Amino acid sequence: MATLDGLPPLRDVIQRHGLDAKKALGQNFLLDLNLTQKIARSAGPLEDATVIEVGPGPGGLTRAILSLGAKKLIAIERDSRCLPALAEIGDHYPGRLEVIEGDALKTNFAELVPEGPVKIIANLPYNVGTQLLLNWLLPENGQWPPFWESLTLMFQKEVGLRIVADEEDDHYGRLGVLAGWRTDARMVFDVPPQAFTPPPKVTSTVVHLAPRANPLPCDVARLERVTHAAFGQRRKMLRQSLKPIGGEALLTKAGIDPQRRAETLSVEEFVRLANCL
Repeated sequence: MATLDGLPPLRDVIQRHGLDAKKALGQNFLLDLNLTQKIARSAGPLEDATVIEVGPGPGGLTRAILSLGAKKLIAIERDSRCLPALAEIGDHYPGRLEVIEGDALKTNFAELVPEGPVKIIANLPYNVGTQLLLNWLLPENGQWPPFWESLTLMFQKEVGLRIVADEEDDHYGRLGVLAGWRTDARMVFDVPPQAFTPPPKVTSTVVHLAPRANPLPCDVARLERVTHAAFGQRRKMLRQSLKPIGGEALLTKAGIDPQRRAETLSVEEFVRLANCL
């Protein structure tokens, strides 16, 4: 029995290729094609874009992205067992799917697409999702605006809350500062555990991030040092938590009350601290 896109149901694909999800690879497969379409649509129009997907697995989200008209899709897959299933999708959409077998953490994404626009859409493996996001937010080459036009990514909901958090929010921390500094980030919708095979123990959420064209000028390494020190001892006053990098003198220079705590500082204040370091 074929589905609306003319390809077999994902459950049949998984069974035929023996694709049991591997915990070591952070795999949880999305089988609901209506849901994968909803994720892909969250990235906006795809007709003129090259899309990069990380960890496509059996290809549920891959199929949704291609069915919505993406000009080209480049999928990075570490699990060689999934390649035959992805090849079948490539045959169904000739010339539009390129599958690269490899580790996303070791991939130079900017080199994959010589010219844009590029959108990254992915149900990220839980065990590497945060690191991949940081790699895209803080590229080694320092390029900003980045090579990508938007990120539409699925995380554990707790991570999603940390990404979009502002000051005074219980989830506010280093990730919220770094994401808030360089992007406009918003949560789009939640995905319940039962939507996955196997179902994880947590709710997931889709987050959409668009780069700020002109984020506040700041040295990335200094901002990382400041946020690492401040949130490393988030219960303490800043004059104590920032003592290793200047403490009260640094705070006075930045015009920030030394008795405040990290979670009360805005992104702009963290940038000011970093620039005074």
